[in-house]
Amino acid sequence: MSEKKMSRTHRIVLMAMLAAIQIVLSRFLSINLWNLKIGFSFVPIALAGMLLGPVGAGLTGMVADIIGATLFPSGTFFPGFTLTAFVTAFGYGFFLHKKQDMPHILAAVLFSEIVGTLLLNTKWIAILYGTAFMPIFVTRVGQAVGMGIVEVVVIKLLAKYVPHLKKAI
Repeated sequence: MSEKKMSRTHRIVLMAMLAAIQIVLSRFLSINLWNLKIGFSFVPIALAGMLLGPVGAGLTGMVADIIGATLFPSGTFFPGFTLTAFVTAFGYGFFLHKKQDMPHILAAVLFSEIVGTLLLNTKWIAILYGTAFMPIFVTRVGQAVGMGIVEVVVIKLLAKYVPHLKKAI
């Protein structure tokens, strides 16, 4: 049975809903320290990746970051974090849109944590605070490993429901 194609309006509404959920999870229901972030704001972005593909997920992540930083700032707006939001979400879409088996989930999470958390965001924090990259990198490894494990477990659970979600939307 072929998958029905979502209309452009339907895709935009879904992106907006997922972006709104991401903003709430990121800005109000996460633990945010100056160099660490722990929470479940990855969930709507991973869902966007599974349901909308790389570009739709990337745009969802980017829009959520811009709106969240504008309406609920937690510091100075820095476009590097918006780039990270796009790249990370694009990665979820790239690895999870067609298939949500364990190798694809692991690839998506490794990409998110290595490229997004450890490389890009660490670089942006180092630039913003005028500090060396490596000391910040070292402190963020534990966060990346811990959140990576959580992401794999949660995405694996979500993946079971993606076929039902695709039928519903």
